[in-house]
Amino acid sequence: MSQKTTLDEWRENAEYWTRFAPLLHQMLAPLTATLIEELQINKGDRVLDVAGGAGEPAFSIASQTGEHGLVTCTDAVPEMVSAAERLASELGIVNIEFQHCTAESLPFPDNTFDAVESRLGIMFFSDPLKALREMLRVAKPGATIALAVWHKAEFNPFCALPSKVMAQHVPSEPAAPDAPTAYRFAEEGKLARLLADAGAVSMKERLFEFRITGDLSFADYWNLRATTSGTLREQLQTLPAAEVELISAEVADAVRPYFPNDRMDFPAAMMIASGRKP
Repeated sequence: MSQKTTLDEWRENAEYWTRFAPLLHQMLAPLTATLIEELQINKGDRVLDVAGGAGEPAFSIASQTGEHGLVTCTDAVPEMVSAAERLASELGIVNIEFQHCTAESLPFPDNTFDAVESRLGIMFFSDPLKALREMLRVAKPGATIALAVWHKAEFNPFCALPSKVMAQHVPSEPAAPDAPTAYRFAEEGKLARLLADAGAVSMKERLFEFRITGDLSFADYWNLRATTSGTLREQLQTLPAAEVELISAEVADAVRPYFPNDRMDFPAAMMIASGRKP
C-alpha cells in the first residue's frame, strides 16, 4: 500500500475545514488582521493568497483592495477551492478569483502581484524553498511577501493539549524537524532565513500573541479538533468506543482552564515573517 501524502490528508480534511470555515474565520480573525497589516495593501492592489483553503484570508483581503482590486485565492486541494468559490458567491464577494494549483508551481506570469501572503500554509508545502521562490517570482519588484505559522506547541494549547493526551494512548515517533507538521517553522528565525535563501530582502519576523475565543462549549471544541485534525480523526477511528470516551474525558480535564463559564478562550502564539522582492 502506498504511503499517504500530505496532499491526500488535506483532501480528506477538506470536508471538515469547509464545515467549520465561518467559525475558523472568527477564531483566527486577529491573526488575519495582523497579516493583512503586514502587507500594507492599497485600494486597487492585486493580491495573491497561497494555500487559501476555504477562503480566508482571501475574503478579508478582498474588503481591503476595493472594487478595482483583485484577490487570487489558490489551493492545492480542489475540494477546498470549490468550497471557497461557493462561499465567496454566498457572501457576494466579486473582486476575487480562484485557482487550483500547488505553491511550488504557481500558474501566473512574473511580476503580477502587488502583495503575496500565506496564512498557516507553508508548514505543509512539499518544498517550502521552491514555493517561496515561486511567490517571489510572481510578485512585483518591491512587493511584500508575508507568512504566518504556528509558534511552538507549548504556547498553543488549543492544538497541543489534545495531541498530548492522544500520544498517551497512541504512541508515535517524534516528527523530524523538517516534516510537514504544524510546528515545522516554530523555531524563531527559521522561516525568515528560508525567505532570505529564496531571494527576499528586508526580512522581518515577529511573535504575535492573541486569544482564540468563541462561544464554544467543550463538546463543540472537541468536535472541531477531533474532525479538522486528520491525525486525531484517524487515530480515534482505530480505537474502541470506551477508549474514545476516556480520551474525551482526559482532554476535557486538560483544557478545563481555557473554558471559563463554558466559553472557549485559549492563548495562541504565531510567528509572522515577511520580506520584499528586490
